[in-house]
Amino acid sequence: MKKVIYIVVVLVILAAVGYKLMANKEQMAANAAIAEIKSDAIPVSITEVKTERLDKSFTAQGNFAPIQSLTLLSETQGQIQRVLKRKGEKVKAGELLLQVESNTMAADLATAQTNAEKAKKDLERFEKLAAGDAITQRQLEDARLAAKSTQAQLVAARQRLTKTRITAPISGEINEIYVEVGSYLNMGTKLYDIVNVDKLKLQVKASESEVLLISKGDKVTVKADAGAGQEYEGVVTAIAAQADPTLKFDVEVEVKNAADNNLRAGMYGTAYFKVDDQRDAMLLPRQAIVGSIQNPSVYVVKDGVANMRKVKVGVVTQDKVEILEGVQSGEQVVQSGQINLREGMKVSVLK
Repeated sequence: MKKVIYIVVVLVILAAVGYKLMANKEQMAANAAIAEIKSDAIPVSITEVKTERLDKSFTAQGNFAPIQSLTLLSETQGQIQRVLKRKGEKVKAGELLLQVESNTMAADLATAQTNAEKAKKDLERFEKLAAGDAITQRQLEDARLAAKSTQAQLVAARQRLTKTRITAPISGEINEIYVEVGSYLNMGTKLYDIVNVDKLKLQVKASESEVLLISKGDKVTVKADAGAGQEYEGVVTAIAAQADPTLKFDVEVEVKNAADNNLRAGMYGTAYFKVDDQRDAMLLPRQAIVGSIQNPSVYVVKDGVANMRKVKVGVVTQDKVEILEGVQSGEQVVQSGQINLREGMKVSVLK
């Protein structure tokens, strides 16, 4: 009898749990339906694609490169005795960087000097003897050759000794050092990377229509993305004669750095090419763009529904973007409220 009662109680409890779960499921479905109704139309503000007069001036982005950059290699052999310049320090062309052990080179130079002086005196004596026909012409020629040979050996010995004093070939900043006091150098050992950022090259790309608007020597306004809006004066120094596979032309802009060299090689920069002319262009506010300028899209509104479209952009100004492909003049585009949108959603236009 007790077993039957237990079974009945368990069945009652299971029935109550099932009923509760069913009620919760119905409530959740009702809530979802309400939420769907509430989100049926996303409120957005829209703008119209307009054809307006656009300044032909344009911008181009690229990276700064040093005006000079080199890796200094050893031209001598021996042990390093002194390191005078280290990473991060500025140097001037001709300034001493390293001193290599020079005793052997100095001894070689002394020997070469002695040999050269002896050969010179021998030649002078032989020339006097030749004047009196005391020696043959062959002996005189041998003395002349010996004098030339020892003089060449003297020049080479001086150069070898000079190369134990390793100096900076260019002015700039030491970006890396690869040796230490006590290091033994061989010919071709890597010593320093030296970078000159007193001036930099901003390397950008221009389209086929843009490249026709600029010339070598044109003044350009340059900004570094990390430069807090500071402007620098640049000059166009090179324009590629041939386009790359994407039909873009390489343009090189030389930029004078600030006194504290706050521009660094590798930074991202923008060049503004001012052109005193205008043309017609389809424009949209910059905030209408979804995604990045490199991969842009917009939401086009038609019959109360928003559909995403890929677009191709041209000139980008401070608050406007030129649209080359993807939309037509007069179409309605979402300007704000895109964060809540998905493809095919209904929208309500804010007034």
